[in-house]
Amino acid sequence: MVTLEVLQQAERILEYHFQNSQLLKEALTHSSCSANRRDSNERLEFLGDAVLGLIICERGYQQFPEWLEGQLTILKSAVVSRKTCAAVSNNIGLTDLIRVGPGMERPGRLPGSLAAGVFESVVGAIYLDGGFEAARTFILRNMQPWIDHYADGDHQLNFKSMLQQYAQRQYGGTPTYEVLAEEGPDHKKIFRIRVHMQGQVYEATLGRTKKETEQEAARLALLSLGLLDATGDEINSENRNQSLSE
Repeated sequence: MVTLEVLQQAERILEYHFQNSQLLKEALTHSSCSANRRDSNERLEFLGDAVLGLIICERGYQQFPEWLEGQLTILKSAVVSRKTCAAVSNNIGLTDLIRVGPGMERPGRLPGSLAAGVFESVVGAIYLDGGFEAARTFILRNMQPWIDHYADGDHQLNFKSMLQQYAQRQYGGTPTYEVLAEEGPDHKKIFRIRVHMQGQVYEATLGRTKKETEQEAARLALLSLGLLDATGDEINSENRNQSLSE
């Protein structure tokens, strides 16, 4: 049961006061302790996931105007991953407030899927209670350090390595990158590059540096080969994002 004390503690953690406290109750109620799944946080989790993705995409678009779509895709995938959401939920103490059924109560921290789910549920609840700006404020207050962390690392720059590993494993060779065009002054060049591999030519792409354009060309090749999904994750592979707390 979500008590008044739990609700007040949650609002302190979230730094947000709910006009409709029922939304917060639902956000903190796992289906394992709800008589009706419609009264649990599953629907809010679904909504919160969509709101979170939109706000992170918007932030990436604004913060990194030179980045190509592929780089923004990988950033979004890393920041909104279950692992990152669970880490945020754990770090702020939100995970400890979710109510679960007797069969799921155990010593120590709850599974990452539940921690991530309650974070997304709270995002959905705040969005319904206070609107888009309230949700954006909450998300960026907690997610901006992760955006900066992933942007500073190599998480969005691994497509060439992935493609090279595939080519070596499948063909015993390496892909090549053809510069189709190089236009503009030295300080503002535009490159057009495409990948060649095992007699196959893949879709060309444009970029402001050779490095980022080759990465995007590799991403397009991986998509064409069915080795990458739309979120930028390797198909049939584990999510390799590392949390700040590790």
